[in-house]
Amino acid sequence: MSGEKQPSDGSRQRIDKWLFFSRMVKSRSLAQAHVQSGHVRINGQRIAQPSHMVKPGDKVELSLDRRDLVLIVKSGGDRRGPYEEARLLYDDQSPPPDETKRLTAYEQATRDLGAGRPTKKERRAIDRLMSDED
Repeated sequence: MSGEKQPSDGSRQRIDKWLFFSRMVKSRSLAQAHVQSGHVRINGQRIAQPSHMVKPGDKVELSLDRRDLVLIVKSGGDRRGPYEEARLLYDDQSPPPDETKRLTAYEQATRDLGAGRPTKKERRAIDRLMSDED
């Protein structure tokens, strides 16, 4: 281990490490990519550097795939522990989820019956109907 260990008693910590330790993202490299893509705000300011430091009391706004989170930093972490330990690092101030449901990729790919192009079976039935009229 390197000399990077920081006490969690109110000191500052890198945002990518904090997101990883608080279990908001699965890996530190994903946390860095998330920050660099502009999906993280600290105290209302969009940040682009994974090395940006957070301290207790900071408000972190995070846009994830299926939800937006508003978190207040309680402390920095020492490791990525279980959920119960990670939950102590922040206070969740997120608004309740919208009434509008976001569709999954599967739900977006499927169509309602009768919507869109007819299937081969439906085309044959249409052709039979049309040929009977003649």
